[in-house]
Amino acid sequence: MAESDSHHIENHSDYKGLKVNEGIEKPPVTNPNGIEQSIYKKRKKLTVDDYVQGILQGNRMILSRAVTLIESVKPEHHQLAQEIIVKCLPYSGNSTRIGITGVPGAGKSTFIEALGKHITNNKGKLAVLAIDPSSERSKGSILGDKTRMEELAADNNAYIRPSPSAGSLGGVARKTRETVILCEAAGFDTIFIETVGVGQSETAVHSMVDFFLLIQIAGAGDELQGIKRGIMEMSDGIVINKADGNNIERAGLAQAQFRNALHLFPLSPSKWEPKVLTCSSTERMGITEVWDMISNYISHVNQNNYFSERRIQQSKYWMYETINEALKNSFYHNEGVKAVLKKIESDVLNEKISSFVAAKELLSVYFKTNE
Repeated sequence: MAESDSHHIENHSDYKGLKVNEGIEKPPVTNPNGIEQSIYKKRKKLTVDDYVQGILQGNRMILSRAVTLIESVKPEHHQLAQEIIVKCLPYSGNSTRIGITGVPGAGKSTFIEALGKHITNNKGKLAVLAIDPSSERSKGSILGDKTRMEELAADNNAYIRPSPSAGSLGGVARKTRETVILCEAAGFDTIFIETVGVGQSETAVHSMVDFFLLIQIAGAGDELQGIKRGIMEMSDGIVINKADGNNIERAGLAQAQFRNALHLFPLSPSKWEPKVLTCSSTERMGITEVWDMISNYISHVNQNNYFSERRIQQSKYWMYETINEALKNSFYHNEGVKAVLKKIESDVLNEKISSFVAAKELLSVYFKTNE
């Protein structure tokens, strides 16, 4: 057997009928001729003022880099992001924030693209953000949304940003809200905040939007009744999607059923009666009516001052949420707590101490090390 063949055990005489050829020499990692070497250079480090100026000018690349700082877990990035947010705050708050949710398969991405194109075609500027409630469990990303909204992703007046793919729901929600501030400062007058699926993320989204929209489909079945009530009570509008072809009659029936169900709920503090509409995102039918409903709602709550009152209450809510998250992070990053956490956890699992005693011991360690 040739010496060059000795690298591959498959070429040994014991293995009949197998032959592995030698591979080619690995090419250099960088271009030896120095062509386009600039792509390997580190990007210029931007100052807070560079970020703010770029965002206010509508620079998408700088906006994306600033959002990446918000999503980063590095303390230095967090500090820089907060400085950028503070300077962008005076230029924020001028958009319509719309929360969009619905069961998987309801056609949220297609609907968002259809409504988004309606907005951009009428000279509006749209940012689409997302909160992924499955991030804690699967660490999965929702980057697929960009590929499902090809037309909107290529629109110069639209900006699509998926949520972070890791971290607690509260943390992801806070980062999304901070991203809203930067998008508003960058000149986007409409913000969509989408939730992927149906779960506790609806509460987080509801606490940061002006209008909460529920996407439904005809024939979703009674199996969803358990979660439907809570979400329906939060909804300012319901849209029955996929009302086309043979599904038009079923969509009309579902529309009537949802309207009847909404009459059972008390009127919301906004004094707005939620509307139920039908549409076809693929056929782009009923999209104008949906946008008119949202516009009428915004006009209604501006007239009775509920719009500004709700924004103030949301700011208060996120102040306390930020405090809670900061305290939680401080606790779990405490060196004293980390030193005894596994042992105390083991004691709880082995039923040596109760969970309440364990919590008290850990908190005692935390407070002692922070004196």
